[in-house]
Order: sequence, then C-alpha cells, then structure tokens
Amino acid sequence: MRTQDAIIKKLREAFAPESLDVQDESHLHAGHMGHRESGETHFRVYIVSQAFAGKSRVDRHRLINAALAEELAGSVHALALHAKAPGEG
Repeated sequence: MRTQDAIIKKLREAFAPESLDVQDESHLHAGHMGHRESGETHFRVYIVSQAFAGKSRVDRHRLINAALAEELAGSVHALALHAKAPGEG
C-alpha cells in the first residue's frame, strides 16, 4: 500500500473526518533532507473532524501524530497539518 493511502486510511479510521485531503508534496522538496526519488516523504494534510472540537492545535497534532506513528517512524520525513473542527474557519 502506498504511504499516502495508508495515511488516508488511518486518519479516516481514527477521526471519521467530515473532510480529508492528503497531498504528497515530495516533489517540492527535491534536493532537501529526507527527500527520496521515489517520493512519498513529505505530506500536507487538511482534515476536519468533530474529534478536534475543544482541543488545542498542539493536542490535535499530537492525536494525528499518534495515529500515524508508524509512518512518521518510517518513510514520512515531514507532515504539515491543518486540523480543524467543523465550523472553524
């Protein structure tokens, strides 16, 4: 399974998001630390879930990092997160 697909699957299972967009931005980091020619090293995640209601930005990131611990310990070098609760701007 591709890393991007694994991220999507795990985030859906953990947070039942209203919306989820996972973008592979590896191509933007060619020549930077952690980049591999095969890609799937740098991702940007946009997620909206009720699970984030009442939680700080740091707590939201911790929850996501915990859900993706295996990927972060392996092939993923960077993960940019945009996590919101429904109704947040």
